[in-house]
Amino acid sequence: MARADSASASQVAEAQAASDRAAASGEQVEVTGERTEYETTYANADGTSFTVDQSAVPVRVRAGDGSWVAPDATLAVRSDGSVAPKAAVVDLAFSGGGDGSGLVDIARDGRSLKLGWPGVLPKPVVDGATATYLDVLPGVDLRMTATVDGFNQLLIVKTPQAASSPGLKKVAFSLQSDGLTVAQTSGGGMTAVDANAQPVFTAPAAMMWDSQGDDSAAGAAGVGASARTTAFSQATVASDAAVTDPSTGAQDDPTAGPGEGDASAVLPVQVGDGSLAVVPDAALLGNTDSSAFPIYIDPSIGLDQTAHTQLRSDGYTDFNWDNGTNNEGEGMGHCSSYGGYYCGPGYTERLYFQFSPSGLAGKKVLDVTFRLTESWSFTCDADWVDLHRTGNISSSTTWSSRPSNLGTVASRNVSAGRGTACSPSQPAAPIEFSDSRLTSTVSSFAAGKFSKLTLLLMARDETDTSAWKRFRNNAVLSVTYVGLPAAPTSTGVVAGTGISCETNEDDPQVIGAAKPTLTAKVKTAAGGSSAASLRVHFYIQQYSGGSWSVATEPVRPSSGYIGNGVTETDPSPIALVEGRPYRLAAFTRSYYDSGGSYVESHSTVTTTGWCYFKVDTTGPKPPDISVKLPYEECTSADCPPAGGPGTPAQFTFSPAAGDDTNASYIYKLSSMTNWSASIPGKTVSPTIVPRVAGTQLLQVRARDAAGLGQTASFKFNVAEGETAVGRWHFNDAAPGSAQPHFLAEPAPVRCRRRFHAAVLPAVLRRFVSGSLFDALRRRQVAIGFRGAAQRSAGAGAACRGRGDRASRTDPGR
Repeated sequence: MARADSASASQVAEAQAASDRAAASGEQVEVTGERTEYETTYANADGTSFTVDQSAVPVRVRAGDGSWVAPDATLAVRSDGSVAPKAAVVDLAFSGGGDGSGLVDIARDGRSLKLGWPGVLPKPVVDGATATYLDVLPGVDLRMTATVDGFNQLLIVKTPQAASSPGLKKVAFSLQSDGLTVAQTSGGGMTAVDANAQPVFTAPAAMMWDSQGDDSAAGAAGVGASARTTAFSQATVASDAAVTDPSTGAQDDPTAGPGEGDASAVLPVQVGDGSLAVVPDAALLGNTDSSAFPIYIDPSIGLDQTAHTQLRSDGYTDFNWDNGTNNEGEGMGHCSSYGGYYCGPGYTERLYFQFSPSGLAGKKVLDVTFRLTESWSFTCDADWVDLHRTGNISSSTTWSSRPSNLGTVASRNVSAGRGTACSPSQPAAPIEFSDSRLTSTVSSFAAGKFSKLTLLLMARDETDTSAWKRFRNNAVLSVTYVGLPAAPTSTGVVAGTGISCETNEDDPQVIGAAKPTLTAKVKTAAGGSSAASLRVHFYIQQYSGGSWSVATEPVRPSSGYIGNGVTETDPSPIALVEGRPYRLAAFTRSYYDSGGSYVESHSTVTTTGWCYFKVDTTGPKPPDISVKLPYEECTSADCPPAGGPGTPAQFTFSPAAGDDTNASYIYKLSSMTNWSASIPGKTVSPTIVPRVAGTQLLQVRARDAAGLGQTASFKFNVAEGETAVGRWHFNDAAPGSAQPHFLAEPAPVRCRRRFHAAVLPAVLRRFVSGSLFDALRRRQVAIGFRGAAQRSAGAGAACRGRGDRASRTDPGR
């Protein structure tokens, strides 16, 4: 029989319902209550395990009404004239024009950054996710592009004449922060951290590039090839019949980053007092060749939730890159020439993805898959792609500072994305990496061995351009798991009206039934409660022939499962031998694979110890217990507090029906370590003084000539004791509140920071005279006096013998 803890039951109810539906339908069912902006959790068809998918980019965002909607960075004009994305994971707004101080405001969970432009802004031209402010300087446009988790900021310098503007020698934005501390990173970027030093927003070093390569690459190739496009050029007539023309993609946006032949520079972000600035490269600005224009200057800021970056061996970095206007993402591998087709000048590209799944604590990881879409392949032939674990990345990571490779965790030999250029057709497709090494790595992450998981996607052969590929940023880490079990709590045998676990081998609990009722509350490790299908493994040993051996070990419930915090209570499946010593332990089991496998916790021996008991069907039964007011016994529906610490309780212990041989009784409160001395008599009425507040469990055993009998339990609630009757601190500037003549007589000894009762008459005299009342009225202090006369007697000795804890009252306090 199972009984659920109400709080735990509410936590697991939705997960259990989804698991039941998944088992019935044979398909995954989403646990919608577990949704986040980056994570989706499913109950699996086996009815026991769950899968969480964490994405490198947001998959949903909260709408204003609290519902989930698809991310949408498309800008819309608000009622106040500002423009903002329709659905983003950050609160983001661009200026609608006018005073430049409100150029952009970005916030998350009440913490915000605000950047301002040093001048007046025109009304922006809005197109999709982009707001363009024309001619913020002569011949210079400012383009603000919203993403679902941040924004990109691009200055477009259109002519050599515009490049000579004094405003471009140093571009400084005003900076205001709320709840964040902004600092420059070692890599030339920016980070904004909260009060716990956790990054909220981050920005890489700014990039600056010109357009020199746009015309030269197009002229040489005839198709405008560049590193940021999918338009590969044919340098010569193809000599390899296996290679079909890869130059079928569309020209990408030249504002996305430096391309082949473009001159570029990295610009460290300068964080000052109330400013964020970049200093453009003077050599690039000083170029008078009009073909090198426009020149682009690109600082950006985003949410530090997940991270992904492209690193290139020529120094170019694209942190938290998007998929571009052609939805093809970024490249990976060696980009040179192959089979007469041109990719790039010979650099190598790698893609990094960083995850920090928040919900894996307390989980047993069963299987892991890393998945992302391959959108383009240089040839139709499959090539090996390796997935490695590395050190962590940040917005400051560059090729020269790239993290160490910590080992290969999975590999795939694949080709996708060339469509009908291949036979059969190879459309863009999700590529899945799954391997026991990857599962082991994520298991270590779930166990807390490292805080973030960073995965590197790289070509196995980084000298072969035919292995060059493009991937989208929609990487997903998919983890299948079950909740890890923890040792049960509240384990014991039902003894009389309560539950007992006697850990003293020499004083076992006496049970009056040959098939005692066993009970335990199953538990999961912290974080595992919503993903667990549990049973309790009862383990009973018997002492016979000088050693302990297994007597029985039932697993309950025998069919179906229970959730975290559920109490399972069942009779022993076998009759136990009367008078023989027994001991009980319990384990929690968490099942998966349709119940074919399980993970078992450590036992309660490691937490509370063995529960010792013996069967005695002839000894005294649990005695009857009653109490006089103010206390009363708790019921399942009510447990009213009464009395208080130090308030005596008058109990009566009497024989249970049919018992005529009780000779004495012993008792123990839950606040007591040992049993009381024996109280002789067939019926006794001891006075018991509770010393602590809260629910108290009183246990009582009767003794006859043969020994102690079964235990009776009685719960009652002790009310809180009296709180302080007055508190005041005379350490401010209120007139008279810290005068040394506060007390009429010499300052008394104070014990444990309380006013000594001996001062009370003086306090009352000044209170009645009005001087103290006036001082307290100025401070708006309320004071109550309860039973002062009764408590004052003998109080002068309250600190005697406690010199180490006593001090003279400081009149200034």
